[in-house]
Amino acid sequence: MDAGLSCPNRDGTKGWGGCIYCDRYGSGTGAKDKYPDLQSQALAGMEKLSKRYKARKFIAYFQSFSNTYAPVETLRSIYNEVVNLPNIVGLSIGTRADCITKEVLELISSYTPRLMVWLELGLQTIHEKTLRLINRGHTYEEFLEGYRLARSYPLLICFHVIIGLPGEGRDEVIATAKEVANLKPDGLKIHSLYINKGTALEKIFQEGKYTPITQREFVELVCDFLELIPPDLVIQRLTGDPRPEELVAPEWTLRKQETLNLIQKELEMRKSYQGRKYEKLNQ
Repeated sequence: MDAGLSCPNRDGTKGWGGCIYCDRYGSGTGAKDKYPDLQSQALAGMEKLSKRYKARKFIAYFQSFSNTYAPVETLRSIYNEVVNLPNIVGLSIGTRADCITKEVLELISSYTPRLMVWLELGLQTIHEKTLRLINRGHTYEEFLEGYRLARSYPLLICFHVIIGLPGEGRDEVIATAKEVANLKPDGLKIHSLYINKGTALEKIFQEGKYTPITQREFVELVCDFLELIPPDLVIQRLTGDPRPEELVAPEWTLRKQETLNLIQKELEMRKSYQGRKYEKLNQ
């Protein structure tokens, strides 16, 4: 869902333009262009998912931009627009770790008695050099500060990481995986880095300064990552999901099911599974 919020890395508070891969939809769906009010977005989404998957219960997912970046009363109004709709049983709020406060966390936690509540934090990488390169607008230590604060509330926490970031290879991805394993979030979304139109990353790509990761490389790194994290950590996503009309490259990121099948085959070939190396990591 798109609540029409912004980000401190887009409005000049911390920076301008957002992360180099972030497009005009704020890494979201652009649903606000079609459905300006949140109830309409939610009802349209529920109708679509009920037809496609025969779903009957739903989690309201605030995805676009940073969904805690507003005054608490504004956030309360936004969340309340949808949490009381029929068949909404969960609330998931995507944001940045530098955009959460005690007041915001208290508000979000107030929904936990009757809803499954997820707080989704964009980590992307633990490496400071990469964070600067992608214009993230916060440090890894700032991420940890936000995560530690959130951990003191009764919330489920999901991390987002990106594989294929500029300047990162297997060593950097493995280091991020080990740190995720150590931090033990409740959930994880793994994204493949893709290049959308109108982003800073598109310009870097067109100038020949960035070469996207191949599908084979991505599959192998996802499996490496999965082997290192706790076996009970909930995997919510294993690849990115670009909009075809916005994508510049790489083309393989449009073939989502093919990528998922290749991950499955790679794990079977390795005779491996999520958490296979986790116990050794902690010995």
